[in-house]
Amino acid sequence: MHRFWLLLLLTGLTACAGLPEAPPRPASHAFTDTQDTALARSVAPLLQAHPGQDGFILLENGLDAFVARAALAEYAGRSIDVQYYLYHNDEVGSLFTALLLQAADRGVRVRILVDDIDMGDRDDAIIALDDHPNIEIRLFNPFNRHTPRWVQFLFGLGTVTRRMHNKSYIVDNVAAVLGGRNIGDEYFDARPDLAFADLDVLTIGPVVHDVSNAFDRYWNSSRSWPVRAVIDARPDAETVAALRRALKARIERATTSEYVRALENSRLAEQIRLDRVQYHWGDARVVVDDPEKIAASRTASELHLSTQLEPLFENLQRELLIVSPYFVPGREGVAFFRELIDSGVRVRILTNSLASNDVGVVHAGYARYRMDLLRAGVELYELDQTLTDSPANRMRLTGSSRASLHAKTFLLDRRIAFIGSLNLDPRSFYENTEIGVVIESTELGEIMARRFDEDVRQRAFRVERFINADGNEVLRWHGFENGRPVVYEREPHTGFWQRFAIGFLMMLPIESQL
Repeated sequence: MHRFWLLLLLTGLTACAGLPEAPPRPASHAFTDTQDTALARSVAPLLQAHPGQDGFILLENGLDAFVARAALAEYAGRSIDVQYYLYHNDEVGSLFTALLLQAADRGVRVRILVDDIDMGDRDDAIIALDDHPNIEIRLFNPFNRHTPRWVQFLFGLGTVTRRMHNKSYIVDNVAAVLGGRNIGDEYFDARPDLAFADLDVLTIGPVVHDVSNAFDRYWNSSRSWPVRAVIDARPDAETVAALRRALKARIERATTSEYVRALENSRLAEQIRLDRVQYHWGDARVVVDDPEKIAASRTASELHLSTQLEPLFENLQRELLIVSPYFVPGREGVAFFRELIDSGVRVRILTNSLASNDVGVVHAGYARYRMDLLRAGVELYELDQTLTDSPANRMRLTGSSRASLHAKTFLLDRRIAFIGSLNLDPRSFYENTEIGVVIESTELGEIMARRFDEDVRQRAFRVERFINADGNEVLRWHGFENGRPVVYEREPHTGFWQRFAIGFLMMLPIESQL
């Protein structure tokens, strides 16, 4: 037994040794001379008609969100910059990789910056893709390839547990997509058993240069490592050829799939074919964490995106709408909402129910503050993951057997919107890095407010603070079953052990890591 603990300690010390000496990182930056690309020429008349403004398209369902990325990739003439937290090796991941390879084959420079959290056991495939002369891949906060990942997690709390949660996609420094989606089947309506109700925004205009500048900061950061400096494996030519054949076979299978047919018939695909894509117009700016945030103290607020958002709330007068899948407000958050409500601001929040939450431990952090939020006057709604099968719901919450909220937005006075990767929890605020866009547009704000109203009315439980016959405070969930109103006295659509586990987790001191 003593030998076991000694071995574990030595393994942990090896894990703490970390990565080898940092390699040279050749700096590169977004192209600025892309005015003659096909994409720039196609949007030039729109930008000329709205001088100084930015254009936006909301990508509310997964099919449209993938079609937008595909259309931009096919238009690309000079560059594609890709930054994601998760990049799965599934059907959507393969199709997305195919888009990047096709662009690279015709001479487009492709830079892929991905957090290393999702890259385990994929080193050969990463190196094979990086081997393309027009593709370069970097890993953010990479893991040591000589120590098991679980050991690094165990002994690296506060280092390897701090990740790059950013999500951005930029083509020719002309158009960009920001929002909540990673690259994977569940984010783009390609899984029949689970789909994330998410939101991205496609933008054109001056703000795109700010998105590119944010990407460059991360790409050239000391936290971003060229894959060949992290991965020792060097697959031979035969292995590379086999990997490419396997990818080609997956892509060929996918191109005849029901999912690809759905993509071809998506709303946005039809609008593109008929040249009827409609942009909303307004003024926007990018808010982003400094990449050094992951190595700095949690109190280094000058590095935090949240500090950039604070001025937005100074002139808030009437209404705050929040959509956050992982919502852990803490005592400070509850006090903040109470202060807003006391000043006359209506606060409504939509988050996941226990049944729809894909990260149960986060629900435990949220549940701890649920009654306090209701006492403060917050109007609280939780997604009903069973109300997802009707055609009306298919465009946003899909028709899968189970949906989970994943969008991260808030709206101030139906005029200023934030769309991005930021969850309202301690992990997003203090541990991980995030990015988003702040948009000032009454037109867009009214659309988002109407969608919020529809979702909380038709697809969510209204959570109520209720005084029972014994004079005790309890929770009630108001929802629908088979079209008829129903009131639940326990977390809807959950079992005893699921609720028991959440109750146990609520007692643990883990909030800072949620």
